[in-house]
Amino acid sequence: MSSSVRCSLAPLAAAAVICAAGIAAASEDIPDKYPESPLYDKPVQVTDRVWSAIGATAPPTYENQGHNNNLSFIVTDDGVVVINGGASTVLAQALHDEIRAVTDQPVRLVINENGQGHSMLGNGYWREQGVRIVAHEDAAAEFADSAPQALESLKTYAREGAEGTSIVAPDETFTDRYDASMGGVTIEVLYLGPAHSPGDTQVWLPDDKTLIAGDIAFHERMLPLFNDTCTSCWIETWDNALVPLGAEVVIPGHGHPTDMDTVQLYTRDYLLDLREKIGAHIEDGGDLAGAYYVDQSRWQELDTFDELATKNAGLVFAEMEFE
Repeated sequence: MSSSVRCSLAPLAAAAVICAAGIAAASEDIPDKYPESPLYDKPVQVTDRVWSAIGATAPPTYENQGHNNNLSFIVTDDGVVVINGGASTVLAQALHDEIRAVTDQPVRLVINENGQGHSMLGNGYWREQGVRIVAHEDAAAEFADSAPQALESLKTYAREGAEGTSIVAPDETFTDRYDASMGGVTIEVLYLGPAHSPGDTQVWLPDDKTLIAGDIAFHERMLPLFNDTCTSCWIETWDNALVPLGAEVVIPGHGHPTDMDTVQLYTRDYLLDLREKIGAHIEDGGDLAGAYYVDQSRWQELDTFDELATKNAGLVFAEMEFE
């Protein structure tokens, strides 16, 4: 789908901001968009209260300093809520500088939207500022297991950009939902069910119909699957818990703000399509080696397609082989 079509799908309230942000420039081949900052791109205002620094749709590199996910924040009359601690102390501080340019309100809460390094490795900076950090219990457990490896990876690709970064766990965890409301703004932190990775969290502003969706929703880059990803569970969570929210503006974990129709096409519909292809392959007696070659050309315009398509096919085969 062309970028002009994706812009036309954007909610009217945010369309100008989204298109101005440059969806056409989402290719992983472009250089850093904000060379005067460690951030890959400068935060854009998505709604009256919500801003987001849109990360690269490429894997983490020295050039993007690991800012390949969206770092969002909500400005209220009684403080700021940050979504994602960032991939490093350097990135967290850079985001804080941008927040200070927008508002004099202090940052009061950081929400880690999952247990991956680019969500939690910046926690140490926020802890030093006296900010409370919250995550789902499964995300916190995932980070506890994977943090040493994530930190070593950061040091490898970010080099001097990793300086000052340490492993800091969330201060508080929750199971189903967490009330982050402040300053007269209703902010619901939700765990809707299994999706991309353990403890994936969604931040919901019901009064604005705005969803900071995290990694349950993708559209500009191909979604990655992990060994423990349950794609059938992801689809069930999508249909039974995500769609009923009625979101009109969606900020995914990666890629520019958009709407539910767009993320549904590139997330739920992609998963359904891949499962259908793998299911037919299994029915025909196909093996794992052949599964890597099922036709995914419908999705080849997505960033990271070359890196992820065959891997995703193999993981879905392993999931479905004994369903």
